[in-house]
Amino acid sequence: MKIKMLAVVGLLAIGVLAFTLITPTGQAEKTKVTVHKSSSCGCCGLHSRYLEQQGFSVGVNEMPDVTPIKDEMGIPTHLRSCHTAVIGDYYIEGHMPIEAINKLMAEKPDVAGIALPGMPSGSPGMPGSKQGEFVIYSINKDGTSQEFLKI
Repeated sequence: MKIKMLAVVGLLAIGVLAFTLITPTGQAEKTKVTVHKSSSCGCCGLHSRYLEQQGFSVGVNEMPDVTPIKDEMGIPTHLRSCHTAVIGDYYIEGHMPIEAINKLMAEKPDVAGIALPGMPSGSPGMPGSKQGEFVIYSINKDGTSQEFLKI
């Protein structure tokens, strides 16, 4: 039982460290996220607030059309959603649950980013109830993809 508790505490500590940088003054600094979104989209704003509630420092880049950003990053069309966030060297496509972001930041795989295609009901920032598992894909730098996580 003690070993399990120590493992859980250790994993929690790793999760916190993955999102926190310590400045030279010893103060914690939030991980920065930039969300590229359409100026007419409300659900993207809700997802941005969700990220803030999860401890991120969120900057928003509103634009009339986010397609050029997605094209520049090489996000495959069939894996796109309404907004794209950037955390460090990764992009986060769509209404991504924090569990997937935590896994990405803890494992730091050699990928371009992760995507939750479409706008699934019940995902962070989307109204409605969850209608089954969310299938999240990791996208390689060559544009190929594979399942990353099911939530």
